[in-house]
Amino acid sequence: MLKKKSKGMIEAEISEAMIKFEKEYMGRGPLETRTHIVEDMVIVRLTKVLTRAEEQLTRTAEGLALIKKVRVTLLEEARHLLEAIIKDIADSTVLSMHTDISTTTGERVIIFVLDRNLEGALKKPVEKQHGF
Repeated sequence: MLKKKSKGMIEAEISEAMIKFEKEYMGRGPLETRTHIVEDMVIVRLTKVLTRAEEQLTRTAEGLALIKKVRVTLLEEARHLLEAIIKDIADSTVLSMHTDISTTTGERVIIFVLDRNLEGALKKPVEKQHGF
């Protein structure tokens, strides 16, 4: 259950699940994935997600637009899978999802807005310090 997991543990679990999702659903995993929980948001940053074929398409304006459109469409089609990942790991419901991909750097950012302040729920109460 969530109370036994630290913020760092949840962030790491989400990163691992996103890598697995990218490999299985998109066909290629990112070079690196970082996840940050900020209040009621989960921000996932994936680096080097473009395939070699997509990198070739970045040479033209039409190719850039095509990559963005295809990647956004694919992610929207898999939205239910991503929401289930977040629900399972963070015990929170996704209210909205926002994404963009940089065709220059090959980075993708996905932001999940949750139904509660997850960061606040994960903070431990401050223990009183006794001075001697």
